Amino acid sequence: MRDLAVRTFTPDSPADAPPVLLVHGFGSDGRADWIETGMVDALTAVGRSVIVPDLPGHGDSPAPASAGEATAPAVAAALVAVLDRAGAETFDAVGYSLGARIAWELPSAAPGRMERAVLGGLSPVEPFTAVDIDALRRAVHEGTECDDPFTGAIAAMVRAQGDRAAGLALCVEGLRATPFEGGPWNAKVLPVFVVGENDELTRGIGRLAEELGEAELVTVPGAHHEVPGGPHWRVAVLDALSR
Repeated sequence: MRDLAVRTFTPDSPADAPPVLLVHGFGSDGRADWIETGMVDALTAVGRSVIVPDLPGHGDSPAPASAGEATAPAVAAALVAVLDRAGAETFDAVGYSLGARIAWELPSAAPGRMERAVLGGLSPVEPFTAVDIDALRRAVHEGTECDDPFTGAIAAMVRAQGDRAAGLALCVEGLRATPFEGGPWNAKVLPVFVVGENDELTRGIGRLAEELGEAELVTVPGAHHEVPGGPHWRVAVLDALSR
């Protein structure tokens, strides 16, 4: 996989803390989820260095050449390469939606290096397993409509990205092949989960938090796509990373 596009931000008065890796959601990019929402400014204001990559097929990053380059472990490995290039021996991570799903893989991809993590908008089940991949391919490459409403919604989201649609469809295929299944958390500190009070996608995440050993679950106002732009999300992230 070719190198991911990445933006880095250094505070005027650095704190004695590791850099923060910010991982955006599906169909978005680092600028939309983290810069335009004020998260980068909020972190640098408290002295944190920030690393903001665009995931494969998103933003300024190259599209995956195959679905195999877009599996969750493969994307996590690409993020570790970003951290290596930045010279980050240890790091904190914040991910939202798909970004939280990928951040879940980082303790295994970078053993012993993750300090704290905030996982926002994480679904306890893999949404992409419900996608009809053949129908999605036809929708993207031939412009056909999908009989299945959920596949149709994903296809509409993907096709809205224009020239990036084919790469995003490969991302869906790769993520579907490596569905989120939970399991043990292998980092030094349990993650903090943040969910929107009206976010149906995250229903049931409390059970995962309990299974990890009473990981903290924070509820903030908003639905799934409203949370990243809200001030309560920024406050929750800053609080979790300051402990």
